[in-house]
Amino acid sequence: MNAATDAIQVGKILDTLGSLRDSLTPSARRIADYVLVQPQRVTELSIAELAQQATVGEASIIRFCRALNFKGFQDLKMKLAIEVATPHETEKHMLDTELTADDDAEHIGRKLQQTINNVLGETLNLLDFSKLEAVARALQQQKRIYFFGVGSSGITAEDAKNKLMRIGFDVDALTNNHFMYMKAALLNRDDVAIGISHSGTSKETIKALALAKECGATTVALTHNPLSPLAELSDYVLINGNRQGQLQGDSIGTKITQLFVLDMLYTLLVRDNPQHTRQQKYKTTQALD
Repeated sequence: MNAATDAIQVGKILDTLGSLRDSLTPSARRIADYVLVQPQRVTELSIAELAQQATVGEASIIRFCRALNFKGFQDLKMKLAIEVATPHETEKHMLDTELTADDDAEHIGRKLQQTINNVLGETLNLLDFSKLEAVARALQQQKRIYFFGVGSSGITAEDAKNKLMRIGFDVDALTNNHFMYMKAALLNRDDVAIGISHSGTSKETIKALALAKECGATTVALTHNPLSPLAELSDYVLINGNRQGQLQGDSIGTKITQLFVLDMLYTLLVRDNPQHTRQQKYKTTQALD
């Protein structure tokens, strides 16, 4: 583990475990899965009982706790007990967002609204706002901005390009792997490269960000997994949520949280230079009329 897991605060334990899950060892993943499914039950178990339930050794539980910077299993239990005793409002409705055969269109719409609220709440819980502010400063200080992403993340990259271009930034979005590699190889210290990959394991985006980093560009990852290969290449890691049930499918929650994080960046840029961004927005709007 690395600094991504330092000092997990009460209220963020379950969301953080969810974001780290795919980067854990098989035994640690089994522990995490049990904690995520039955957090209240974990607070009542001994270390031997949890080891039996998760089919791991007691030593694996001790390593798991220390890797997450808890003093030990008792420290994890105590902090987890506080967290589950004060659930977020969105967590109370998690089971209500699953689709049933009796749901009509209005009910589905309200469930979808709740599901979106859940995943946005998780994103706010996982984001490091000091890093978000630092990325905004980097975007203001550097000359050019490049977004890299493929598939659904490529669509997110194009949307971010549109928003920043409208307020006067020199920005582009690359979604074809060959174009990504060529552009990344030509970047320098005046550039910011932002790789978008929910899993953090997109080979194309990882290669593009690695090339950009070799050239001295400031690198940023927008991902759900703070221990992913993409995150390891980045100067700054922005984490988006993933809390979604079957109602959302595989991408709508991801898309909304990615756009949400990028919209926060956009808003910070407007906040820090309102007059300039207003002028640029007016010019680009007039050009499209």
